Amino acid sequence: MAYAIIRTGGKQFRVSQGDVVRVPSLSGKNAGDTVEFDEILVSGDENGLQIGTPVVDGVRVTATVVKNGRAPKIIVYKYKRRKQYKRTHGHRQGFTEVKIDSVA
Repeated sequence: MAYAIIRTGGKQFRVSQGDVVRVPSLSGKNAGDTVEFDEILVSGDENGLQIGTPVVDGVRVTATVVKNGRAPKIIVYKYKRRKQYKRTHGHRQGFTEVKIDSVA
């Protein structure tokens, strides 16, 4: 089964056909849109392994956007002892869920 390691949003993901992956938000993409990832770092299949320098040429990964959303809230808390300093801040990271159609 063919697989690839792609880079998007500053992170790397190992994907194969049929996988559903949550990647950092892809701007301007709605559910049902097709996305093509062009930064392929590693590609492997039954014939062997191709390692990019820095990317592999001639390999394409296409995916369909399943949904956009936001992860659960995390609390960022800053505190300095004995100084009466406390700060609370919440954060929700956006994501785009994609279904990998093909690794070719």
